[in-house]
Amino acid sequence: MSGNELILVQCAVGSRDNAAAIARALVERRLAACVQMTPIESWYRWEGAVQHEPELMLTIKTVRARFDALCAAATALHDYELPEIVAVPITDALPAYADWVREAVADAV
Repeated sequence: MSGNELILVQCAVGSRDNAAAIARALVERRLAACVQMTPIESWYRWEGAVQHEPELMLTIKTVRARFDALCAAATALHDYELPEIVAVPITDALPAYADWVREAVADAV
């Protein structure tokens, strides 16, 4: 896999303020080209009990080479003890959009 490969990262967050702080930091640091926030409901097992919480899902577009730094930044800012940060490859995209993502996360000159 190429470090220039586009990936879609998802990260669930418990509050709008925390989600906005993470989104802004990732874009400002050129770790993400775009971050979208969507309200969701999550069911999960935590510390032996089933939990149900409203959350926000961050949908993050970036490249594979930025994933480790993105994880470190998001984890440092995240309110959760164990944040959900998962990535999947983007196998197809409008070529101009893919170019824009790569340019948006490229090192500043």
